[in-house]
Parts: sequence; structure tokens; C-alpha cells
Amino acid sequence: MKKKPRIILYGFLVWLIPFIAAFLIYPIHESNRPFFESIMPVIIVTSVVLFCNMYFRHIKKEQLREGFFLGLVWLAISILLDLLMFMWGPMKISFLDYMADIGLTYLIIPVICIGFGYVLSRKALK
Repeated sequence: MKKKPRIILYGFLVWLIPFIAAFLIYPIHESNRPFFESIMPVIIVTSVVLFCNMYFRHIKKEQLREGFFLGLVWLAISILLDLLMFMWGPMKISFLDYMADIGLTYLIIPVICIGFGYVLSRKALK
């Protein structure tokens, strides 16, 4: 698979896996919100690490630059897809509430991608 489609596909899956998980465990959101709020970042991190690992297998140079780019693209994909879900319909919340409750958590996406890129670029220097 070419690089750009892989970035988009993996970015979509980075968003989809936590979205499906949140949907499946949503009753916990109502009965035990602190647990829900603790488990969701773990699911997001797991998804990002999995797809970063898959993506970076194909990247042999400029890994740090790739990490920055990948993290920003995946962050944008997750926020845009979420906004489609949360700006209208039964799950509607305001943009500020969305950012406070969900959106800021997505900042872990570029942190992980940049971290992968950094570690791999350092390894390439040796």
C-alpha cells in the first residue's frame, strides 16, 4: 500500500477502534465515569502504538519528520471525525465541551507519533 492511503487508513482506524470501544462500554460512562475516563486513553494509546508500529516499518529515513506529520494528520482525522459525530444529532455537545471532555485527550496521538519518530531517528544515527 502506498504511503498516503496507509496514513489515512491507519488514522481512520486510530479513531474507529476507540470510538467502537467507547460505544460498547458506554454504560460504564453513566455508572462509573472515572473508570470510563481512565480506560479510554489506554485504548487510544494502544491503537496509536499499534498503528505507529505498522506505519514506521515502512519508513527508513526522516523518521522524526514523519512522526510530526503522522501525529498531526492522525490528530486532525480524529477530531474531524468526532466533530461530525458530536456537533449534530443525539450526541450533540458544544465545541468547547467536546474539547474539554474528549478533544484534549487526542493530544496523546502526536506525542506518541513524534516519540516513535524520535526514537527511530536516534536508532538510525547509530
